[in-house]
Amino acid sequence: MAKKNKKRVKHVPQRTCVGCRSVLPKQSLIRIVRGSEGVQVDLTGKAPGRGAYLHDIQSCWERGLKGSLARALRTTMSEHEIEQLLEFMTMLRDDTIANKAVSKEDME
Repeated sequence: MAKKNKKRVKHVPQRTCVGCRSVLPKQSLIRIVRGSEGVQVDLTGKAPGRGAYLHDIQSCWERGLKGSLARALRTTMSEHEIEQLLEFMTMLRDDTIANKAVSKEDME
């Protein structure tokens, strides 16, 4: 019997957002890493250290910074680290604005 040529399905790594607990592809989330330099945002996704993932939505970051992010990283975050993460969070999209825009489109 001849072998059939089957196309392989590429494996897509899945990660859980520590803010809302939804499972998504790794590329759609932002990695936070606890390394030798402390807790910081890892935009490359390759920095050494213990990592946790969050959506690019402010509400997930707010929930994550309340405690679930620190638990996932197995550390206590200093005030300076929290301030850095909050500063990064201000650059993210606001999901309440996105929801309002969608609801206006639905009405039309």
